[in-house]
Amino acid sequence: MCGSHPVDVTALDRSHEDIVCLVDDDPSVLKSTERLLNSDGFSVRAFSRSEEFLVYATSHPVPLVVLDIWMEHITGLEVLARLCALSPRTRVIVITGRDDVAARVTAMQIGPLAFFTKPLNEDEFLTAVHDGLRSAEGL
Repeated sequence: MCGSHPVDVTALDRSHEDIVCLVDDDPSVLKSTERLLNSDGFSVRAFSRSEEFLVYATSHPVPLVVLDIWMEHITGLEVLARLCALSPRTRVIVITGRDDVAARVTAMQIGPLAFFTKPLNEDEFLTAVHDGLRSAEGL
């Protein structure tokens, strides 16, 4: 979610029909993260190009997106900034292959729920996804 707003996380668990958008230009990360989310009962809409995701987000509700920072053409930080204007209620989990302090600080100022460095800790990541969808429902 963009900015820091109070979040009601007391909502009931959402159904496993929730769609999690996944944006990463690395095919192996995209596939493995999609498989992980599917194994936990989530429907995943995967995008290898940030431009395709932004087009999708203009016409579809996006409760939660898992977003890579370092991508070609449009970086995850730019997608995050555009998403704040386009869909300010969308919850965002940032993932990155390199722990760049400046990118982390910039991303955290915009307001993602969580920031993970690849390879992901699967349990912590899935907990963040569940928490993000639960908090998105309360909006």
